[in-house]
Amino acid sequence: MNAPVLFEERFTDTGMRLGVATLNAPQTLNGLSLEMVDLLDGQLRAWASDNSVVLVILQGAGEKAFCAGGDLHGLYRSMREHAGQGAWANTYARTFFEHEYRLDYLIHSYPKPLLCWGRGIVMGGGVGLMMGASHRVVSTDARLAMPEISIGLFPDVGASWLLNRMPGRIGLFLALTGAQLNASDAFYAGMADFRLDPADWPRFCEALLHQPWAGGPGQGLAPRSMNDGLLRQTLLAHEPAQPLEPGPLRQHSFLINSICGELKLESIYEELAELKHHEDPWLARAATTMLAGSPGSARLAYALQQHTKLRTLDDVFRIEYVAALACVAHGDLAEGIRALLIDKDKSPKWSPATLAEASPAWVQKFFDEPWPQDQPHPLDDLGKA
Repeated sequence: MNAPVLFEERFTDTGMRLGVATLNAPQTLNGLSLEMVDLLDGQLRAWASDNSVVLVILQGAGEKAFCAGGDLHGLYRSMREHAGQGAWANTYARTFFEHEYRLDYLIHSYPKPLLCWGRGIVMGGGVGLMMGASHRVVSTDARLAMPEISIGLFPDVGASWLLNRMPGRIGLFLALTGAQLNASDAFYAGMADFRLDPADWPRFCEALLHQPWAGGPGQGLAPRSMNDGLLRQTLLAHEPAQPLEPGPLRQHSFLINSICGELKLESIYEELAELKHHEDPWLARAATTMLAGSPGSARLAYALQQHTKLRTLDDVFRIEYVAALACVAHGDLAEGIRALLIDKDKSPKWSPATLAEASPAWVQKFFDEPWPQDQPHPLDDLGKA
């Protein structure tokens, strides 16, 4: 059986090494399991402390996806096993989210250049892996999204922090609609830094081996700065010549900001719903996805963006962790996964069934810590080391 994550080290002309981690589950679009998370965390930490490793590359196996999300089947099994027992009883879910968020935070704070190759589908947990990378590279055929509203979750993995930092109010729009972004709109939304044609990826990787990387014992800020610059130059040298055309998100940004600038979620939801009849199929699909999605997820995503607007990244991960466990215990997540992946009837029975029922009072339980009062937050040390 093949390992779920493959690791290799490539020697450069200067004797330094590049660490390459490959998510190796192409049959599930490299969906992120707990085992994959733990393997990645351990190896990234080892490479971080190895002075001969000057650059880390994170990629996915296959041609379809970097990573399409997290381990929904595993979460579903754990929810079935612990139904009615409360959020803290589900040991798999609390371990999965804790380890995943720690890995994502590690990538955000990584001490060396870390390039994430976002080829093809980058969604959910894949966005979490990619967003913290120092060099976020999308393929020309990339499709990025946070489609959690369709499964009764919310944009997590630090997405509350990311969405709040997008231009205008497009972050809220993406959370409510799960709209897919092409490479051009990924740049506009601040989710990508560089782009490459998939056909040029092998040539680009070969070019990396011939750069004059700085490193070795005693490396400090200067080599990091130099290596960041070398990586940037190499990426720009392989960038497609064809200019990026504005994508649908940017084309409709004025309309989106006007709608999502409303003060109440109810008004925003109602106006977005009207877009299901829009002549642009991208906007119509976004509205249709929202209307078919969980009203509770819409309320929770909105509340989280409000609640985390001025919070630090480590605080956001802690807040999202509490909300994720609440979704596992008494949210729509189990029903959403059932309808999409288990029974595949695509007819979820959401509870609450309407946005009016998913009221501001209803959503407060998603911010209540489920562990014993004398116990610290499982992510209490995040950002303090």
